[in-house]
Amino acid sequence: MVRVEDAIVARLEKFGYKFEILVEPNLAMDVKHNKNVSIDSLLAINRVFKDQKTGDEQSPDVLKKVFQTEDIEVIAKKIIQDGEVQLTTEQRRAFLEKKRLEIINFISRNAIDPKTKTPHPPQRIINCIEQAKIHIDPFKSTDEQVRDIVKAIRSLIPISMDKIDFAVKIPTQFAGKAANIIHKYEMKKEEWLNDGSLVAEFSLPVGAKQDLLNELNSATHGEVVLKVIGTVS
Repeated sequence: MVRVEDAIVARLEKFGYKFEILVEPNLAMDVKHNKNVSIDSLLAINRVFKDQKTGDEQSPDVLKKVFQTEDIEVIAKKIIQDGEVQLTTEQRRAFLEKKRLEIINFISRNAIDPKTKTPHPPQRIINCIEQAKIHIDPFKSTDEQVRDIVKAIRSLIPISMDKIDFAVKIPTQFAGKAANIIHKYEMKKEEWLNDGSLVAEFSLPVGAKQDLLNELNSATHGEVVLKVIGTVS
């Protein structure tokens, strides 16, 4: 459980009622991004307040009326997801930088220059984001923001986030290990043959192609059969 002095306020106003809880800032951001967290680690105090400064608690009847439950875990996560998390300036700056780096690394790993068929280095993505004066929201997930960011920087550099459809056949002795690799991507078809070998079709971002090849060749000692079956815009 986070100490009260290290906690921040998450606040929601709904139907004219105010709800405040004291939360651990990093875990509160995880809840914002729909990650599972322990309620015991999340809350400094297992109570919902009208005003946490005065210690005035919200009544059980109001909680039941607004949230249709008195379960503190359900209520706390709803307050965080639908309400406002009161980060300090320093915390907001740290979360913003973390999100910025996540987005930059994601684009660099998953996008390519369609002319050269090679990934854009992170510094190039950084320069474009700064040049385009793109706003990054620390409260939104990377997936929610990447498409708009790529669209914005497309006027500055040629960039594509198309997907490739692959077909793969993996020998029996390597099938289990290789399956863990391809399951990181979007599976379309998977069949385990009688001899224990694996045949599958899946999609991945164009920019991730080389990483996939490296991983599969390493896991199978080069004995994987891999075929590009299409590109999806």
